[in-house]
Amino acid sequence: MAIKIAMKNTQNGLTKDGYYGFSWTTLFFGGFPALFRGDFITFLGLFAIAFIIGLITAGFGAFLVVIFWAFMYNKYYTKKLIEKGYRFNATAVENNAAAKAIGLALE
Repeated sequence: MAIKIAMKNTQNGLTKDGYYGFSWTTLFFGGFPALFRGDFITFLGLFAIAFIIGLITAGFGAFLVVIFWAFMYNKYYTKKLIEKGYRFNATAVENNAAAKAIGLALE
């Protein structure tokens, strides 16, 4: 299950929610959660990869791609936010839990 973590951009003060854990929305809706979060390139990439693998495997491979991506997407999205200047903006315990789950060391 995905866990939400508040994030704030240190450069412009904007806030967003980061996530970590399994993405049920990605499992059920494929790349659309990425599209709704404004992550258009990831949406296109997942669609293209799932489409190509689906063609090769008569559709079964696309399902496997989506299952794999459901395990990876929240961590990927939150790391991309961190690269854009966002930092965890919750309690120390929540920040540490998120950093540990994503595999980052807090500064």
